[in-house]
Amino acid sequence: MYKTNKAFIELKNSIILNKNIIINLIKIIIAAGLLSYIIFKINFNDVISSVETADKYLILIAFLLVFLNLSLQYIKWHLTIAAILKVNDKKKTFYSLFYGIAAGSFTPLRLGEYFGRAIVFKDKSIIDVTVATFIDKLFLLITVLFFGSISSVLFLQFHYEVNIYLTLSLLAVLFSLFGILIILLLNPKAWNNILFDKFRFHRKLNRWLQKLYVLKRLDRKYIGKMMVISFLDHFCYIIQFAILAIAFSKNFYFLKFIWVTNIIMFIKTIIPSISLGDLGIREGVSVFFFSKMGSTAAIGFNASIFLFLINLIFPSLIGLFLLTKKNNV
Repeated sequence: MYKTNKAFIELKNSIILNKNIIINLIKIIIAAGLLSYIIFKINFNDVISSVETADKYLILIAFLLVFLNLSLQYIKWHLTIAAILKVNDKKKTFYSLFYGIAAGSFTPLRLGEYFGRAIVFKDKSIIDVTVATFIDKLFLLITVLFFGSISSVLFLQFHYEVNIYLTLSLLAVLFSLFGILIILLLNPKAWNNILFDKFRFHRKLNRWLQKLYVLKRLDRKYIGKMMVISFLDHFCYIIQFAILAIAFSKNFYFLKFIWVTNIIMFIKTIIPSISLGDLGIREGVSVFFFSKMGSTAAIGFNASIFLFLINLIFPSLIGLFLLTKKNNV
């Protein structure tokens, strides 16, 4: 009986491992296919020429900003685990953040990041760390959706001459929705009325909702800090993209590049991740919107690829290096 159970467990683990390998292979194939299609659609000579003539100092500045980006992510995660997991260990915060980046880079929907961050918290359940990670990402998600949706509505107005009354109505709706969301975050009692009280008699669902009860305990000081830092984190990323676009285009259209990058981030966020590290999706969206904004497709493509290398591959390599030394935590 013991041997049978052991064989069954080994078979189950083998199936899960093979499934993950297949999923990652599919994501790599999709990413390669999307990139190949984009390169086919744009002038490859323009891509090479844009790289060769790019302002190397601006690319260096964009690269150096990754350390500010990572620092802001570290501060957010440290605040979150202190508030939710009651952990105030800076070393664990550091390792957990980079483990998550490394694990999330090559998993569907970046789900690996949730498990990667949990590695160092041996005395905490994966569910508790997952909830903390979800809340940590929630504030950045709200920021991206707010600025991205506003930028998208303005894009429709200026480039497709949508009726001004429709534009104003959409903006009013968006500001109202985000205003309600902020009120919910700042008012713990609202969570009872809208979420927890509604499903407390649903036994199975309520068991999972109990893990989100921490939302009711978030104080305004924590929420205020997270909103400010998430805003800074988002715009650090946006500025990196804009600087790279300037480097490849040699045109200082800073505000226009900020505008289009907000739209790209918004579209990338609402489109499900079907490729490795969103590779291909971000580039495709960049090519489309940069072309619409009067820049060449090659500029959007190069800026997007370099941002991927700077903000995902570089931190992932650090995370993989730290994982080989995980006994130091």
